[in-house]
Amino acid sequence: MAERTIKMPDIGEGIAEVELVAWHVKPGDTVAEDQPIADVMTDKATVEIPSPVSGRVTWIGGEAGTVFAVGAEIVKIDVAGDAAAPAKASSPPAPKAVSVAPTPSPATASAPAPARAAAAGAAAERPIASPSVRRRAWELGIHLAQVRATGTAGRITQADLDAHAKAHPAAARGAAPSSPIAHALTPARPSGTPRDGIESIPVIGLRRKIALKMQEAKRRIPHFSYVEECDVTELEALRGALNAQHGEARGKLTLLPLLMRAIAAAVVEHPEVNANFDDEKGVLARHAAVHIGIATQTDSGLMVPVVRHAEALDLWQCAAEVARLAAAARAGSITRGELGGSTITITSLGAIGGIVTTPIINAPEVAIVGVNRIVERPVVRGGLVVPRQLMNLSSSFDHRVVDGHVAALFVQALRRLLETPALLFVP
Repeated sequence: MAERTIKMPDIGEGIAEVELVAWHVKPGDTVAEDQPIADVMTDKATVEIPSPVSGRVTWIGGEAGTVFAVGAEIVKIDVAGDAAAPAKASSPPAPKAVSVAPTPSPATASAPAPARAAAAGAAAERPIASPSVRRRAWELGIHLAQVRATGTAGRITQADLDAHAKAHPAAARGAAPSSPIAHALTPARPSGTPRDGIESIPVIGLRRKIALKMQEAKRRIPHFSYVEECDVTELEALRGALNAQHGEARGKLTLLPLLMRAIAAAVVEHPEVNANFDDEKGVLARHAAVHIGIATQTDSGLMVPVVRHAEALDLWQCAAEVARLAAAARAGSITRGELGGSTITITSLGAIGGIVTTPIINAPEVAIVGVNRIVERPVVRGGLVVPRQLMNLSSSFDHRVVDGHVAALFVQALRRLLETPALLFVP
């Protein structure tokens, strides 16, 4: 037996450790070179670790949630048919984002037919899919082995799940595969009867990263929030007119691109809020470019993809980029580069409801703008009571570097732009 010890590779960008999110293999499984063996979570994204060799897995280094340092042993593989090779440690080839499917290497492509067949059989035992796809499949009650994969190298995508659910609606509506969670949610007694029980859910992967980042932001940043009511009647009228005239050709606009344009204009007058603060070095970096983070809810948790140079985009370009990034985040194909470098963030719960929120700053930024729901209410104008569409902006600021006066002026600038939308198009 020639056993190879595989070590956690250097993922780059100064990352010293990663968290194991999911194994794609278990002891006894046969793997092919470049076949995914595990998903790990960095500070920003899930990364796929491929196997550098073909063989049989003899040992794995931990369960989901285990934190591995770069260079730590993660798996051991018996290299079948390579008795002459000495036992040694090796690192996998360059890791790939979960969104990018591995491609066969020339060595794999030229392997003997029996080896390729064995590898194909092993891969067929576990369909290739990202953690977010697996979770959604479980929620829909879909067995991944029954889904036709259209992604690269046989990867199952979110679109494949949609197609399967549409073609097999009865199966998709059925019960999810049996699990402790499903069992816990199944009534064991008649409705109305009290029941006891505790469900233990490990906080791992993206959920843990979110928890740690939110905890660190609240611990280190002295937040203060400022809420202002905006009359968006004219803005909504403009949005409706633009959609009626250009929606079919250029796409429908939501409120978000208009708000992004307002922020890009307002930070010209108030650059203090379009900044990053390195509190360890004591340096505040004010940015001329406006890179807007868009808080996006996904099946795996909250992500903040970044629309770069929003100041240089028109309304429809902003809308298209937001849609592209949101789709990539929800499909698990977002790249690490698309999740970093923001200078100010927008978060919106308006579609759900709510009057006021107190958003947590996306460190190292110093400001975040929250959007609340639009409601129609009676307002006194010129001595008359008239119906108007009103919306609250709930914004939070880092009080170490942003004074209350500056924050109020910034929000008031936003209010003026939103209430008089013609100003959005004045240089």
